[in-house]
Amino acid sequence: MITGANRGLGLEFARQYAAEGWRVIGTCRDMEKAGALRALGSGVEVVQLNVADRAAVFALSKKLADETLDVFIANAGVLPVPPSTKPEEIGEAPWLSAFRVNTMAPLDCASAFVQQVARSRERKMLVMGSWIGSIGSNTTGGHYVYRASKSALNAVWRSFAIDHPEVIAAVLSPGALRTDLTRFDEDWWSRLPHPSENIARLRAVIASLTQADSGGFFHFTGERLPW
Repeated sequence: MITGANRGLGLEFARQYAAEGWRVIGTCRDMEKAGALRALGSGVEVVQLNVADRAAVFALSKKLADETLDVFIANAGVLPVPPSTKPEEIGEAPWLSAFRVNTMAPLDCASAFVQQVARSRERKMLVMGSWIGSIGSNTTGGHYVYRASKSALNAVWRSFAIDHPEVIAAVLSPGALRTDLTRFDEDWWSRLPHPSENIARLRAVIASLTQADSGGFFHFTGERLPW
């Protein structure tokens, strides 16, 4: 199961898993924008979900109560303001949006679907973080809103992993890739790689995770990132 699966990283995860014969449940907020996801074929079930709507998240979990989910990927995310935006230029709304979607929503999803994952063979719950959320790796400054929401995501996912030893919960960093989320600088964006290669490498990381890795933060290379 993949949230935010109708474009970008989520769509590429869905494409690759479906191509290898996995049954995929892909969620998207706007069903009218799910054409590319639907085009992946009958192995992909498209489900409407706004991850920022907490009631909808738990309602979907109830609807899918009998499902067994080997791999759950909380992928949906937002970047409300460009990285170079100065603190004095940032209003309240971008902060609330970032924390609602990037931090609170993944935790809601994890809480809602942990039982379906815990009874599976793989038992893996992943969230798409970012190296930008690593305080120890911050040498560039800026990116206040997105960086803060992803650092907070690291904190809540680590706690979730500790509180739920019945699953393997980890944070993943995909690297800078050419998606709608990164399209704030056209020249830089045009030089970024397509998501396909890094997603394939992330899938290898997911496949290799063991219980000892639960609560970890991993780059697409497999390298552990500092918090």
